[in-house]
Amino acid sequence: MRQLTDTETKTLFEKLANYTGRSLNALLTDTSPTASTAKSSTPDRYVFRIQKDRVYYIRESLANLAISVARDNLLSLGTCLGKFTKTGKFRLHITALDIIAPHARYKVWVKANGEMPFLYGGHVVKAHVGRWSEDCPEHQGVVVMSMSDTPLGFGVTARSTGEARRLDPTGIVCFRQADVGEYLREEDTLFTT
Repeated sequence: MRQLTDTETKTLFEKLANYTGRSLNALLTDTSPTASTAKSSTPDRYVFRIQKDRVYYIRESLANLAISVARDNLLSLGTCLGKFTKTGKFRLHITALDIIAPHARYKVWVKANGEMPFLYGGHVVKAHVGRWSEDCPEHQGVVVMSMSDTPLGFGVTARSTGEARRLDPTGIVCFRQADVGEYLREEDTLFTT
């Protein structure tokens, strides 16, 4: 595992900021002390590391221990956020949902009748929306939640909140980027390189 270059870091932070907004800084620090830092007064911070083309979110103390393992022998460590494509763009994986959801700036809550269409890979239509964050702009990253506040996935808004209110019930409100149904649909290829 290695540290990200400046261009990789910029690309990653731009993608994450699309979903988290200003709370991106909260991803880098941890307020609760871990077992390894219980004796010291400073909490362990989180860092981003890259292995092949995949970016991992990991505590710094574990990342420092991982340098003793050969790169060919290390498969994964921490939470995989996504991967860099061959063109240099960053694509978030569904495994990043647990990291993004608590810090998400904008959210869309889906009714019970809209959960299964979303989990099967469909976009969110207006008829399935229970509520959404106010003043959400167009083409903004959002986390899709169930009405019981369970994160189901994430996507990009197709319309702003004001425009979406005027849509017909079959109009697309949010384009799906990833959903938890991918764990089953793509189980053979999700973690392969």
